[in-house]
Amino acid sequence: MADNKNLDAIRAETARWAETVQKATSRWPERQETFESLSEVPIRRLYTPVDVPDLEYLKDLGYPGEYPFTRGVQPTMYRGRLWTMRQFSGFGTAEETNQRYKYLLENGQTGLSVAFHFPTLKGVNSDHPLARGEVGKCGVAIDSLRDMEVLFDGIPLDKVTTSMTVNHPAPVLLAMYLVVAEKQGVGWDQVGGTVQNDPLKEFFAQKSYVWPPRESVRLLVDTMEFCAENVPRWHPVSISGYHIREAGSTAQQELAFTLADGIAYVQAAVDRGLDVDRFAPHLSFFFDSHMDFFEEIGKFRAARRLWARIMKERFGAKNPKSLWMRFHTQTAGVSLTAQQPLNNIVRTAFEALAAVLGGTQSLHTNSFDEAEALPTEEAVTVALRTQQIIAHETGVASTIDPLAGSYFVEAMTDEMERAAEAYIRKIDELGGMVAAVEAGYPQNEIIRSSMEFQKAVEEGRKVIVGVNRYAREDEGSIPLLKIDDSVEKAQLARIADTKKNRDNDAVARCLDRVRDTARSGENLLPPIVEAVREYALLGEVCDALVDVFGAYQDPAVF
Repeated sequence: MADNKNLDAIRAETARWAETVQKATSRWPERQETFESLSEVPIRRLYTPVDVPDLEYLKDLGYPGEYPFTRGVQPTMYRGRLWTMRQFSGFGTAEETNQRYKYLLENGQTGLSVAFHFPTLKGVNSDHPLARGEVGKCGVAIDSLRDMEVLFDGIPLDKVTTSMTVNHPAPVLLAMYLVVAEKQGVGWDQVGGTVQNDPLKEFFAQKSYVWPPRESVRLLVDTMEFCAENVPRWHPVSISGYHIREAGSTAQQELAFTLADGIAYVQAAVDRGLDVDRFAPHLSFFFDSHMDFFEEIGKFRAARRLWARIMKERFGAKNPKSLWMRFHTQTAGVSLTAQQPLNNIVRTAFEALAAVLGGTQSLHTNSFDEAEALPTEEAVTVALRTQQIIAHETGVASTIDPLAGSYFVEAMTDEMERAAEAYIRKIDELGGMVAAVEAGYPQNEIIRSSMEFQKAVEEGRKVIVGVNRYAREDEGSIPLLKIDDSVEKAQLARIADTKKNRDNDAVARCLDRVRDTARSGENLLPPIVEAVREYALLGEVCDALVDVFGAYQDPAVF
């Protein structure tokens, strides 16, 4: 922290310099009257120590692996181990996706990430009327343990970690994964990975909800409790800002609403009677890396510092690992354009670089063709190579938090923290995140931000290269991955065969136990595991829970 005498001298010199700039701009005007970040944070012409007057190195930055973790959660960060390169992938049948996973692993991917098709995200089977025309189109179709067995055939689950992006039906998919591990002879204590399992953000972001908010949080806490006791290497939740940002939020809203969701989950677990230092080290997070380079880096650094303080001061956590914010990052899907799609390679590279400079633990890079379709093998290879080039050729992984001390980066980090804290205070005043969701608060905030951004693009105030500036008449075309309708027929045949060859009486008894446990308030994971072990379908288990919890109806906030 600079002393007041030095700060006064810098203020005086900055004022003098500003006068010379004023004279210069009369001859060479600046490009626009005002400058602001993607999330509408005003950007100064120049940053100096005056913009971070209260910054104290030991208090606000510290050292990597030490509180407040602004500079990273591991002491050596990427000098010890690179981030996990975890490409999000899934399409068509389990067989097709299994082959893509093996291809990616052969080409240097270091972790798997499952993209499920939308019927699975909604907790319905591929033979449900709502699934017509959607089977395998935007992810892999998983209806039963049989599909999960095929999906991971030949992939050793004690050696590869897996992330599964699914929320309300997450406990059912986790149960399937654990039974597949059993069948491979892999103990649950050897299984590592993450299930997103972040129900609250579904109500105001991705919208793949099944049952109401309070019941959703109960099921999440069941999963946290079960994993703490039985699957010690598993992260039972990945508290996700990604879908919040993709829905149109600002960076500040993404950060605030993600942390507020995390606060709600930790509080629910503590209220259950769980020891915070037993489950908190297994929490993980998931963020979007958008196009405003320095804003994103500031967001990631602020996120670690804020979460460490929340866990220490609000929840009294003592274990240093309880204070860690470990997070996965995905480059911004909404930044991809169908126009001039090769531009997306550049966008993704800068977004990935921001995630690395921000200290992510794992990373997915989007493919250049994803504005129009699921990625081709060529496109996903370029996306993976983008990460590998950043890791091995740029030098950015050689030192930890290399932008620390930049007046601009530190000021942006402080701004992200300040804005997020203001939102969290508002949510606390509303009674917490569950009550805020029920009142429609985050929904309205995101709608407003999304409309403002779209208006700025349409008016040309925010430039999207190839869309509202530097557009071309002759766009041409690129090869796209097409999911044939035969996928749906094959999946329906597999469901029929599964129902025919399983013990349907045993399945019925298991589903009754799921309902009884939902009513009793006991942990739901054991009966769910037993149900999927008997080849109960995903939709059957979810329907059993709907029988008790009810189905959520969106209040249609405008």
